[in-house]
Amino acid sequence: MRAYQILPGEGIDELRCVDLPRRELGVGEVRMRVHAVSLNYRDLMVASGNYLVTVDDPIVPCSDGAGEVLEVGPGVTRLQPGDRVTASFFPHWHDGPPTPNKIRHALGGDVDGMLAEEVVLPEDALVKVPAALTLLDASTMPCAGVTAWNAIFESSNQVKPGDTVLLLGTGGVSVLGLQLAHAAGLKTIITSSSDAKLQRAKELGAQHTINYRNVPEWQEAVLRATADAGADVVLEVGGQGTVNRSIAASAMGGTVAIIGGVSGFGGEVNPASLLAGAKRMVGIFVGSRAMLEAVMRFADGAALQPVIDRVFTFEQAPEAYRYMAAGAHFGKVVIALAP
Repeated sequence: MRAYQILPGEGIDELRCVDLPRRELGVGEVRMRVHAVSLNYRDLMVASGNYLVTVDDPIVPCSDGAGEVLEVGPGVTRLQPGDRVTASFFPHWHDGPPTPNKIRHALGGDVDGMLAEEVVLPEDALVKVPAALTLLDASTMPCAGVTAWNAIFESSNQVKPGDTVLLLGTGGVSVLGLQLAHAAGLKTIITSSSDAKLQRAKELGAQHTINYRNVPEWQEAVLRATADAGADVVLEVGGQGTVNRSIAASAMGGTVAIIGGVSGFGGEVNPASLLAGAKRMVGIFVGSRAMLEAVMRFADGAALQPVIDRVFTFEQAPEAYRYMAAGAHFGKVVIALAP
């Protein structure tokens, strides 16, 4: 069985395809044939050694994949061979709020992930894929889809149709967040340094677009676009270079969802900027299996098709990593293992 392995911190050039032995299934385990894997910025962080956890041995990377159940072990009741499934980012976080025990392992971080022809996982970590979603579509959901869903619909102050969501950049989380928010009847504002990408965002339903290279003080443009009200939810993916602007762009009582740190973590936030507007910051650490089920139900009902920028073959996995690292993509980068 072929799989890729990497020792976190050694870089993309050390991503290696290896042959791993098949192991017997234990109680409650499922063998899954992987059809598609999608990349996240987190996968680049693991490769560079900048992720939140470290391990001493090579791991199979990538948290997000979808495929078909090949075999079930003793005691499995929720799934059967032939079911189309995807896996939860945190195999042990099934529902409810996070706890240290629920997030003790994350696929492709401190335990083996999805960049393999086959994977073995607990059945409780797996979710059935709705018929309307392709396996390539489903592979985009466990991290990016769940993160966007959690930020907008689970951890914010109960958004309602007509509220405004601000999305930074046009990576996987932001574009999926744009699609989800638009489908839910929310107003959307998105930023990018590329006018071409902003035009694509308009075609997906973005009502206001801001080129932050041309408008460095983009928080002021957000306020102008909202008649000084600000955005009810901000998906903050930038980090120390953008977080204070995100707070300034948010509405009174609004939520700034801290999702990532493309420009690095750190920097000072003035508590007065939160207090004066009764604003809140919340950390979004992906989400639970229940959230994965919820976002896929919503995508199924809304006929939402995730934007996939480019599809690579399994043999091209290192090239897919490099393509994503270059930052030219709009939406998701996917590796296809099977038709």
